[in-house]
Amino acid sequence: MKVSKIIIKNLFGITEQELDSRSVELIGENGTGKTSVIDAIKYALTNRSDRDYIVRNGETEGEIIIETDTGLSINRKSRTTQTDYKSVKQNGNIVPSPEAFLRDIITPLQLQPMEFMRMGKKEQNATILNMIDFPWNMETIKGWFGEIPTDVNYEQNILAVLNDIQAENGTYFRSRQDVNRDIKAKKSVVEDIKAALPQDYDGSQWENVNVGALYTEIEKIRESNAKIEKAKRMKEGHDGKIRSFEADRDIALSALNSEIVSRGNSIETQLATLKEKIASLEKEKQGLAATKADREKVIRSEFNENVARYEEDIAAYEEYAGKDPQPVDALLKKAKETEKMKSHINEWRRMLSLQEDIKNLTEKSTSYTEKIEKARNLPGEILEKATIPIEGLSVKDGIPLINGLPVSNLSEGEKLDLCIDVAIQNPAGLQIILIDGVEKLSTEMRERLYSKCREKGLQFISTRTTDSKELTVIEL
Repeated sequence: MKVSKIIIKNLFGITEQELDSRSVELIGENGTGKTSVIDAIKYALTNRSDRDYIVRNGETEGEIIIETDTGLSINRKSRTTQTDYKSVKQNGNIVPSPEAFLRDIITPLQLQPMEFMRMGKKEQNATILNMIDFPWNMETIKGWFGEIPTDVNYEQNILAVLNDIQAENGTYFRSRQDVNRDIKAKKSVVEDIKAALPQDYDGSQWENVNVGALYTEIEKIRESNAKIEKAKRMKEGHDGKIRSFEADRDIALSALNSEIVSRGNSIETQLATLKEKIASLEKEKQGLAATKADREKVIRSEFNENVARYEEDIAAYEEYAGKDPQPVDALLKKAKETEKMKSHINEWRRMLSLQEDIKNLTEKSTSYTEKIEKARNLPGEILEKATIPIEGLSVKDGIPLINGLPVSNLSEGEKLDLCIDVAIQNPAGLQIILIDGVEKLSTEMRERLYSKCREKGLQFISTRTTDSKELTVIEL
């Protein structure tokens, strides 16, 4: 789409000016109206102006008409006493949403391409990346990563977004670092636990072993052994014990006999001296035999009871008397070893839990790595499918390269060429470039700029400050 006619009346400092489809250079002193022509065209296409007064001083209405070779007609009027007027028609038909339509056929840099030269490196890179035509939305991002990564400016172009996602200060990279640090710390704890556990320790072998049952068995054996020992001692001392009981009996009987004899002698003495007690003592003497018999009976009864009790005790241990004591050393050693092994169960369980954590964290780290790699590989895939508006454009680490070089490494001439390429992003849009102030460029650079525009088939309208007193239009 090319401009076929431009008519300007009473806008800014212009009384009347008409241009056609030819490229021209407007020259003259400051104040002759060169920039007013550029500003009037910008006003027609954007409905904006940096100037406070749009209508020419002394007039009530200013107008600009732009017509193209495709039947597009733009008529915009600025009025001081009534509402501004605009008409955008295509082949005589009113264009709906005219301001949006105009935004689609023109880029801001077409109206001030030299602004690209004055941009900072970051802004230049963003401008170039924005030119890459690749349709995407937040569902595209979710489809790639299964989520919407945080801490990313999604107002940027897709390549800058992907660069932010995979960047070292990005969420995935930092999250992976945190996870890897956690893995390293947990692995260190696991190694410490392993070092403290017995070699090849498997807690599952010891978890269900009942140490109490082992000690109960040991106590039963010990109790049995004690009975065996007691039985053997009782059996071995049986005859001696009986003899001891017999000796006690005989001693008691002998003592009794001695006592009776002594008593009899005493009585005889008393009978000889105490005649008056003879009857009483005789009676007592007659009863001594019965007393002796009674006491003998008691002594013999005690003897029989002692023997019977002892024989009962012997009988109670009879089943143990022929047995040999069982050793408990091996069982005791097993119980102590089991107790020692079970003391490691909690640490073993903690180690298993940490190993499970490490497994899950490793999977998470791998997932972050895959997403980072995805963000790094996607630009290449995108560039294979996308429409690349600039010859020699590639992207590395989110930075646009022109023939392998970043914009900051281009020569001034290469930057100037790039400036035009960037300005004309829409081949179907209005093919016009407005260049204000080319006197700032060297003659060589200015001619290179014009040559680039001709090569692209662009109409250009430029201004150059000279000593000419009047505004002069030079066809180029």
